[in-house]
Amino acid sequence: MQWLDKIELPILVVVALTLGLAPFVPEPHVWQKLKMLFAGELSRPIDIFDLFLHGAPWVLLGMKLVRMRD
Repeated sequence: MQWLDKIELPILVVVALTLGLAPFVPEPHVWQKLKMLFAGELSRPIDIFDLFLHGAPWVLLGMKLVRMRD
């Protein structure tokens, strides 16, 4: 996990807020895909890819914050 330690926290925050939430209107893409996931409607490959693409920055940010806490 040394690669994650090399990424600075402000960079991850900016990436999570931009790529993680884009497009912002009518609702953040990651939020839309999470709603689809919990409703059982996330079945198309493009939707699964979208969830991964827009969710990855949030996962990395969470991992970074957990590592910083330890």
